[in-house]
Amino acid sequence: MLSSPSFVLWLNESILPFILSIKRHNMSKQIIRFLNTIMIALVAGSVFGIWLGYDPRSLSAPTFVEQLQNAIRHLNTLMPILGMIATVLTIVSAVRQKNDKRVFTLLLVAIFFMLISGLTTKFGNQPINSIVMTWDKNSPPSNWMELRDKWWTFHQIRTATTFIALGLITWSNMKND
Repeated sequence: MLSSPSFVLWLNESILPFILSIKRHNMSKQIIRFLNTIMIALVAGSVFGIWLGYDPRSLSAPTFVEQLQNAIRHLNTLMPILGMIATVLTIVSAVRQKNDKRVFTLLLVAIFFMLISGLTTKFGNQPINSIVMTWDKNSPPSNWMELRDKWWTFHQIRTATTFIALGLITWSNMKND
């Protein structure tokens, strides 16, 4: 959990010294770019892990329901927060670098893909998540496979759009300051 003592200790011992070592004249822009990359990487890594390890198409109904309900309980609040933070940091980074047309354009396109990912989650995956949370794993509804397949399609869309955003943000950071 992000508030756990081990996370705070890791942050204090690893990240803060790095941030404080960045050159003073460019510090705030560098910090924003660094945090932006970390946040979008956390989001992309999470959706990639779900895509790679949780393909539900071969699961039995009870296994699918149990697995998705568990993922929803653990990720349904955290992931949108991480996505929102990453989006806000990308917007701030774009505004701070508006005089660099290449970087500004890359970040605007990244924001577009992040918004597609967020909207896909909000209006595609999360309504299905709400339905699945009401199911008994031992007696899912007859259309469970249809909803499973829709959920998976939405997840593949958000995985692709999140990875495009990650690539664009990373690319925008690959310049000398």
